[in-house]
Amino acid sequence: MNNSLLEQSLPDYSVTGQSDTTVFMLHGAFGAKEYWYYQIEVLVKNGYRVVAWDAPGYGLSEMPEEFSIESLARVCCNLINALGTKTNIVMGHSMGGMIAQRAYDYLPERIHGLVLSATSAAFGGRGGDWQEKFVSDRVAPLDTGLTIPQYAPKMLQKMMNPDAEGSAVELVLQVVSRMREETFRAAIEAITHFEGRDILPKMNIPVLCIAGALDLTAAPPLVMEKMANKITNAEYQCMSNVGHFGWAENPREFNQLVIDFIQRKF
Repeated sequence: MNNSLLEQSLPDYSVTGQSDTTVFMLHGAFGAKEYWYYQIEVLVKNGYRVVAWDAPGYGLSEMPEEFSIESLARVCCNLINALGTKTNIVMGHSMGGMIAQRAYDYLPERIHGLVLSATSAAFGGRGGDWQEKFVSDRVAPLDTGLTIPQYAPKMLQKMMNPDAEGSAVELVLQVVSRMREETFRAAIEAITHFEGRDILPKMNIPVLCIAGALDLTAAPPLVMEKMANKITNAEYQCMSNVGHFGWAENPREFNQLVIDFIQRKF
C-alpha cells in the first residue's frame, strides 16, 4: 500500500454486526448503501459483519475531484485497511463489481474473497453500437431536462423482470431517486473507461460471479460466464427470471447463493 492511498479520506459508511469476517458491500452506478438493507440483514443473522459504503459522490460522501473506477478503488482500499478484519470479502454490484476487481488488484493481501454481481471485467471498448446505446439510454434523459427521480425508476424497472415487485424492489427505486445528477453522469463516464481484464488471471482467491438470465443490456450472462472462466477459483451462477438487480428481484435466492458461498469457502 503506497502513501497516496493513505492520503485519501474515507467515504460515508455503515457498520453492522460483529465478526472476524467482514463483507464490504459496494453499490452500483444507480445506488447507495441503503439499498443493501435485506442483504445486510441476512448476512448479520448468519454471523457476519457488514460494511456498506456510499461511494465517493454518493449519499453523504463528498464528490471527488477525480471520478474513475481506479480512484474509487483506492478509496475502497482505504476503507478495507481502516475497517477490515481477519477475513475480508468484497461484494460489488455492477459498477461496484468493477471497483471490487480493481481494489483486489491494489490490495490483494487484505481481500480474501469476491462476490461479483451483474458486472464485467471491461466495458468492451468505446465507440461500438452497444456501448453508445448503453450510455445514451442512461444519460440522454438528463440531457432532455428530465430529473433522475422522473426517469430512473422506470429505467430500472426495464432492467428487471417485468413482474419484479416487493419491498426490496421498492427500496432500490426509492434510493436511486435520491441520487445526484453530477454523480450519475460521472459514474457512467467512468464505467466506459474501465478495463480490468488484466486482473482476472491474478485472482487466486474464491470468487462468486452471479448473473441474471434477463440482464441483456448491462451485464449479459455470457459476458459474466466468460469472465468467470478466466478466474482460477471462480464459481458462476445464473439466476433465472431476474434481470440486472437479482438481489432485489429475488433476494431469497440471491442471499442464499452468497451465504452458501461464504460458508463453504470461509
